[in-house]
Amino acid sequence: MKYLEPSEIQAKAIPEVLKKHDVVALAQTGSGKTAACAIPICHMVDTSIDAIQALVIVPTRELALQYATETQKIGKKRGVHAFAIYGGEDADIQEAKIEHSVHVLVATPGRLIDFIYSRRINLTQVSILALDEADEMLSMGFYDDLDFIINCLVHDHQILLFSATMPKEIRRIAEGHMKDPVDIVLTKKKQAPSSIDHKFLFCRPDQRDSSLIQLLKDYQPVQSIIFGRTRYQVESLAKSLQKNVKGVDFIHGALSQDVRRIVTRKFRGGKIRHLVATDVAARGLDFSDVSHVFMYEMSDDPDIYVHRSGRTGRFDKQGMVITLVTKRDLGVLGKVLKYLQKKPNWIGDPPPERKDSSPPRQNQNPRYRKRVKKGPS
Repeated sequence: MKYLEPSEIQAKAIPEVLKKHDVVALAQTGSGKTAACAIPICHMVDTSIDAIQALVIVPTRELALQYATETQKIGKKRGVHAFAIYGGEDADIQEAKIEHSVHVLVATPGRLIDFIYSRRINLTQVSILALDEADEMLSMGFYDDLDFIINCLVHDHQILLFSATMPKEIRRIAEGHMKDPVDIVLTKKKQAPSSIDHKFLFCRPDQRDSSLIQLLKDYQPVQSIIFGRTRYQVESLAKSLQKNVKGVDFIHGALSQDVRRIVTRKFRGGKIRHLVATDVAARGLDFSDVSHVFMYEMSDDPDIYVHRSGRTGRFDKQGMVITLVTKRDLGVLGKVLKYLQKKPNWIGDPPPERKDSSPPRQNQNPRYRKRVKKGPS
């Protein structure tokens, strides 16, 4: 798979997992958390036992598919078989697959609980439980579901918890279910990857479409993800962009699983150049050729900025994040800048409300400058 050297999270986590310690690992997006979990799991699985031995819980269908695919690649030479179950697919077909040589099962919480309630699944041989993107699952309201799943594993088992941030619910899970977990915290040392350039453009809400079109033409991304807040906004923006820019498509949670899979595959294969998405694409999915992330509308939660921006600059590749900022976003912007630990790099003129009295940055593109009509004083 061309993995030559371990990333920092892999170098620190893999030995602890192999020692069968419970692990709480915090690391930024794009740091290699998936392989840090999957590599030791594939090493520890006993392929002579035809049963589920590792259970990996993830928040979304797309991440479940990606995780199972990567685990299958990692474990191929050892004969490790991985499979994913999630909503939107035929449960009978998934059950039939599980009954035949699945060593590592990747599942979304809802579908797994359905299988548990209907007694479609045997978890008595599970020795490793991994929670990936744990903070995202908790933000989606899955705390009770995760608590239920963990309590269903009444025999001894190892728990691995991988996350980008540490909300209090994660600590509650660690304290309530894990045995002397080893803490691996890499987010405090370097929260914002240095390989990502963060830029901001101040505009009115009704200027966002035209500003984004101009940005796409000027920066010419290899591939980009454009984040909106709602399904309606994503579809509307995609239609607007398609009139002016080639290679645009969209994805959100209301699309069927088949459509989402097709769009994801086309984007990963380079057939789609610009993907307009809700935050369903902000977590865990690894699109290695994304050179730019555009935030059409900021979220009120600064953590969302972190996870969206993590879709570029993967494994220390160079990336750029450009955020369209309106007047209502200035409060959240302050929290984002605190995370980045730097002053804003404005494209064009900064907002008039800006407290920073330093002069505007040089070499700004005049096309983005705010035009002010001259009139009588």
